[in-house]
Formats: sequence, C-alpha cells, structure tokens
Amino acid sequence: MAAPDNIIVGSHVWIEDPKLAWIDGEVTRISGKDVHVRTTNGKNVVTNMSQVFPKDTEAPPGGVDDMTKLSYLHEPGVLQNLATRYELNEIYTYTGNILIAVNPFQRLPHLYDTHMMEQYKGAAFGELSPHVFAVADAAYRAMVNEGKSNSILVSGESGAGKTETTKMLMRYLAFLGGRSGVEGRTVEQQVLESNPVLEAFGNAKTVRNNNSSRFGKFVEIQFDKSGRISGAAIRTYLLERSRVCQISDPERNYHCFYLLCAAPAEDKEKYKLGSPKSFHYLNQSKCYELDGVDDAHEYLETRRAMDIVGIGEEEQEAIFRVVAAILHLGNIEFAKGAEIDSSKIKDDKSRFHLDTTAELLRCDPTNLEDALIKRVMVTPEEIITRTLDPENAVSSRDALAKTLYSRLFDWIVEKINVSIGQDPDSKSIIGVLDIYGFESFKCNSFEQFCINFTNEKLQQHFNQHVFKMEQEEYTKEEIDWSYIEFVDNQDVLDLIEKKPGGIISLLDEACMFPKSTHETFAQKLYQTFKNNKRFIKPKLSRTDFTILHYAGEVNYQANQFLDKNKDYVIAEHQAVMTASKCPFVMGLFTPLKEESSKSSKFSSIGARFKLQLQSLMETLSVTEPHYIRCVKPNNVLKPAIFENVNIIQQLRCGGVLEAIRISCAGYPTRRAFYEFLNRFGLLAPEILDENYDDKVACQMILDRKGLKGYQIGKTKVFLRAGQMAELDARRAEVLGNAARIIQRQIRTHIARKEFISLRKAAMELQSYIRGDLWDFN
Repeated sequence: MAAPDNIIVGSHVWIEDPKLAWIDGEVTRISGKDVHVRTTNGKNVVTNMSQVFPKDTEAPPGGVDDMTKLSYLHEPGVLQNLATRYELNEIYTYTGNILIAVNPFQRLPHLYDTHMMEQYKGAAFGELSPHVFAVADAAYRAMVNEGKSNSILVSGESGAGKTETTKMLMRYLAFLGGRSGVEGRTVEQQVLESNPVLEAFGNAKTVRNNNSSRFGKFVEIQFDKSGRISGAAIRTYLLERSRVCQISDPERNYHCFYLLCAAPAEDKEKYKLGSPKSFHYLNQSKCYELDGVDDAHEYLETRRAMDIVGIGEEEQEAIFRVVAAILHLGNIEFAKGAEIDSSKIKDDKSRFHLDTTAELLRCDPTNLEDALIKRVMVTPEEIITRTLDPENAVSSRDALAKTLYSRLFDWIVEKINVSIGQDPDSKSIIGVLDIYGFESFKCNSFEQFCINFTNEKLQQHFNQHVFKMEQEEYTKEEIDWSYIEFVDNQDVLDLIEKKPGGIISLLDEACMFPKSTHETFAQKLYQTFKNNKRFIKPKLSRTDFTILHYAGEVNYQANQFLDKNKDYVIAEHQAVMTASKCPFVMGLFTPLKEESSKSSKFSSIGARFKLQLQSLMETLSVTEPHYIRCVKPNNVLKPAIFENVNIIQQLRCGGVLEAIRISCAGYPTRRAFYEFLNRFGLLAPEILDENYDDKVACQMILDRKGLKGYQIGKTKVFLRAGQMAELDARRAEVLGNAARIIQRQIRTHIARKEFISLRKAAMELQSYIRGDLWDFN
C-alpha cells in the first residue's frame, strides 16, 4: 500500500506495527524512502515510507458512516473511524453495501423502537444512519420491486452479536410484512417467539459468549405477491450434542437445564430436581448463573413462548420430563460387576436416579438398566449377551443422553415449523442466516472442525459475491478494469471436503473399519496431506493436526473425531425408548424413512452436515445476498472497551478491508439496459420517443444528466458509488413535479367546481331576493 504524497515533516502519521496495531507520532525527517518519526510515547522510529500513513484529520468528529468515503482508506483509518463511532455508541457503520455491527455489550433500546422502524421504512439505503433496519428494508424493497428472493447473511465470531442482530432483522421484517394469522397468532409473532424457545434449548454460555448459539439457523420467511408474510420455515444445522454430557469451566450447559432447575417448587418436585450443583452434567463447571439473567423468570417466559409457537401444555410437560430425565440419567454411576469386564449400578443414589429416569421416560427400569450396561450380539449360531465395563457403561449412558437431547431439539424445530406453517404458493423469500462464528479454543474437537468448515463455505460465498463475481462481471461486460488480487480459500475447502481424499472422506473411511483408532486416523492424515500448505503436523503430538483457515490457524485434537462422527442410535437404547408408555418419548425414536431404508449402511454426521451445507449454499446462490459483519470489540464482553488488535484481525479475516478496497475502486451498481431505461427513462422522455438502441439511449441519458466516470458494458450500465442515489434523487424530483402538476390540475378542477356551484347558488339567492323586493314594491 503506497503512502500519500502529503507526508511531510511535521505531519501526524500512523506507523504500521507488525503486531496488527499502529503507533502514532509526528514526522521529524524524511530521507529518501526512510521516514523518521517521534512517537507519542517519546521513541524515535525509522521506518519505510510504505509503512507510514497520514492521520485522517478531515473526518468529522463522529467519524464517517460509510467507510468507502474515508479520505485515506487504510487499516488505521478504518480502525480509528470504528473506534470514534463506537465511543459515541454509533455501533453500525457501512462499507459500501456491507453493514459492520460492533457489539456494544449493553442495551440500546432507543435504536430499535417502533419510531426507529418507522424512520427506516421505505428510506433509500444510505439515506439515514447505518442500521440493521436499513439492511432489512433494502432486502424487503428489492424483493417487492424486483420479485427476487433475498438473503441476509449475519456472520462473525462467537460473542460478536449475531443472534441479537438476527432478532432485530426478523422484528423489522415482521413490522414490514406482518398481518393477522389464524387463531389470533400471526406468522411473524410465532417466528419471533420461536427465538426464546430455540435459545433455551440450543444456546449456552461459552468462554467467549454468555448466549452462544450451539447450532446454525436459517430462517426462511415467505411472502405473498403483495409483500405480506405468508409462511416461514426454520432450518437448523449441527447441534453440538457433546455439550449435553461434557462442559468446561467456566462454561454452562444448555440454558433449559438451568431454567428447569429454577422452575416453581411444584415443577421441581414433580421432576425430582434440586440445585444445578447436584447434577453431573451441570457441575463439571462452577458457573451456574449468568449476570443479569433470572433463570426462574426465563423459565416462565420460555413456557409462554412455547404457547405462542403452538406447543401445547401436554407437549411442554413431556419436553421438560425429557430434560429432567437427562439430568437424572447423568447421575447414574457404575461400579465393577461380579464378572470380568462387567458393571452394575453403583449405589442406592444411582439406583434412585435410574428409577427416576425410567419414571420420567415412562419405561421399565430393568430394561433401561440392561440397555445401559448390556449389549446383544446376534450371530448365525446364537444370540450372545455381553456386559459392558464401567467405563463403557458411562459411554453408553452419555450416548443415550445425547441422542435424547438431539432428538428432542429436532422435534421442537419441526413442531415450530408445522405450527407456523409454510406457504407452498409463496412468490419470494427473505432468508436470514445466523450460524456459528469461527472458533479456535485451547481444545478444538469435531464440533469446531464442522463450525470452521461452515465458515470457510460462507467466506467463499462472500468472496465469490464481492470479489470473484465482481471481476468476472467486468470481464464479461468488457469494462475497463484492473484485476485485483485477493486471498481465495478454495484450497482449504478442497482439503476438508474433496472427494475422495478430503479430511471428511478419510474420517468416514476410518469410521467404517472396526480396527481404526484416532491414532491410525491421524497417521492417515499426516501421510495424505504432508505436502499440503494448509495442513500442518504439530511436532509434539501424535494425533493433533493444524489447519491454516482463511481466518487463522486452528489446532485440532483428533482423539474423539471417530466417536463424534458416527451417527447411529444404539439398538438397545432404541428398543427401550420405543417401548415407552409415553407417546411423546416413543415418537422421538420412531425410525426415519431414510434410517429404515438404509439401516445397514454407515451414516456419518460429517457427511450429513456436508450435504446440509451444500443445500444451504444452493439456496443462498439463488438469492440476492446482503451482508452483516458482526464484530466483537473485546474479549471480556464489557461495554466501552475497544481492542484494536482484536478488531482489525476480525476485519481482515472477514474480508471487510478487501471489500472496501474493491467497492471504492469498482462499480458497485449495475443495471441491465432495459431496467435502467424503465427506471430512469422519465429523466429524458424525448430520448425514449426516438428509436435509439437501448445502449445508446442509456448513454445519452447519463451524458445529459452530467454523470462522469460511469461505464457502459455489453448489456449493462455500470455506475460508481453514489451515482445511483444521485439518479434516484433526480427521478424523485421529476416524479414529485409530475405529482404536483397532477395535484394542481385536480385542485383547480375541484376549486372550479366549487366556484361554479357557489356562483350558481349566489345567483339563485340574488334572483330570489330581487324577486321578493320587486313584489314588495
């Protein structure tokens, strides 16, 4: 990046620091390409001219709301602008058509009230201050005006505020397209009220976020031809099942467990519950409460939300029975049995939890015990029953807990979808994607691998839309355009998903061989990818591996990959659950069609998740995308703290800085000739009256209006940033003048009618009075 020419002695500058931050100071001397700077902390620094950038002294005190308008477009300028706005609680900033949302970590209710919604309704994008409502309004107007489906992709790392942003998007879309539904419950109300239900069962506190979505969500809001909401569907992706049984301090398990433990006394007594500290699945971490959150209140709010989304009282009762059963299940402990490699229920306390679990699930306690500690093997000669040792019995117990919870979550999602209702005759949709952000923890297992794979897919979509498609369009349309290099992540995706030979394929292959272990799987990875520049084998580990993702390095521990990738229900668990006297529990274990037809075929979570992602990307590819990049300003989750290094890393990894560069250098707005003429032909109607070619007519209109810097392609008009808004303003002026002329003519007509009527009445009155006077005389 070349420095501007106005770096002179005495000017205030930023110096780029290798540690992702900047040092500010004053230039004391320039010698060739060397710049001598005295920094604000009193140090003298000599650096290269290319590493020095002038401070943006022309920016207004509150910063600029669209960073493509910055006087000096470089990283320190972008960072300073975001910091300036964040200090004033201006948490939204544009970079062209992309919205940057910096998490304030505090409530700002004035930004989201009905008055604010009214302001953004119908306002041109960029006319008002940057806001999540502006993005939602742009998507809605594009859908209504152009009849094309749109999508809004909300991305960012854990704790950046994606879930809250998604809520605001849905609230605004409901405000625009809402209408009354059946039985007094509107579609949009049910969609909005599904949030607390899904959060209760799908969100948890992590190291980075107190309300982290541990599943992906794509909300498809359907609209009829008049732009009213007519239906909706919620698609979910990869619930983190392992969290049910294993959490790290200071994280929490899923919210619903703590809500139920804080339920009214009669509910707790009914489910035989006590403090969260008394349950193994919850007390692995010492964190039981969240600051500012009342679990007892949230429990009642969740039950109320369930009512609204169509989950009845009996079903709610069954749901919380299953949740309570999972807690009791986790407290069942095992001891060594009389025989070698066998186990038994450890003590009376464990027996109590076993009996309670069976009571809540309405199944036979003996059958449940057998399902946990015994396995039946059928051979051609005989049926063999073998017992599990205590370690394997614990694994069996945890497997049942994870299966119960994941089936319950899937049931809730399906129930919400059925209750909301889908519109098969929907003309268009707006999809809102809220999916887990890039994750890199001290320990990264199969879940983080899938989450980061998702983010690679979404980053490629972003790249294709903002970078590749931009440049391909210019080339196709023969626009004079300089090719810009950008970082592509196709090689990372090939490493993960390529068939055959990608990591997911090798993992599935290892899962299908009984003798495979995590060591043999890791060795296979090392051998296959030893020359891959995106794959690294750590020196001091036999099972870890590192992937150089688009957003940074992540070291994965492969020791549980095989177990977590296997997608099956243990036959003994299936048998005892389908024999339950509770129709709800029995329904959770009804075999799916694909399961019954492929019962003998291996199924993996990785392969299924890959197909889900492929379906999602196909849906996104046929919609017009809008992007919201959520940014986490600090790692302590506190307001008014702005960590430069943390933020610039997120902007780099999210491709935001590249998007700014492309947006400013290129032509962000383009319209087909017929669309352009249809919209702006009224600016010069005399041109349309002539029989000009569409391309010539477009150029004549643009020249007549004095626009500079635009380009005409083979089939489209290409406009610089801001030029469409300028043309729209002139179009609005013409339409406004025409409306005023019509109003003037109508008012003249009405006034003339009134005048004639009054004159006639006056003449009749005068005639009558004159007649009376004549008779009197």
